[in-house]
Amino acid sequence: MIDRSDAPAAAQAPLTVLVADDSRVMRAMIIRTLRLAGIPLGAVHEAADGEAGLGILASEPVTLALVDINMPRLSGLDMLARLGRPTARGPRVIVVSSDGSDARAAQVMEMGHGFLHKPFAPEDLRDAVLRALDAPDHDR
Repeated sequence: MIDRSDAPAAAQAPLTVLVADDSRVMRAMIIRTLRLAGIPLGAVHEAADGEAGLGILASEPVTLALVDINMPRLSGLDMLARLGRPTARGPRVIVVSSDGSDARAAQVMEMGHGFLHKPFAPEDLRDAVLRALDAPDHDR
């Protein structure tokens, strides 16, 4: 397990997490990597597309959402557009995608969300989560 003694207090409490990715294998890998990285998990929700992800976000108190870009029915970018900018009450969002273009990452970050390239090491995911949880709140 990774030493988390320097993690923000918000990251110490169990997180309610949404993993939205059209690949069942990738969803399982992200969840496993969160655990390996020492991220304390409470409820974990999974969605195979952006529509299902938005449904979960509307009905569950999600702290952190990890979202792929390329998904059927509603892409990750369209999902983020519907969510808008992060707020104090809304979930922190990290886009986890193999679409590694700098322009795509910049687009996501301009929307107020984090970006992590696939593939990633457990430490990279942990660092992205800690950054997202420690990010200042933004108004819509």
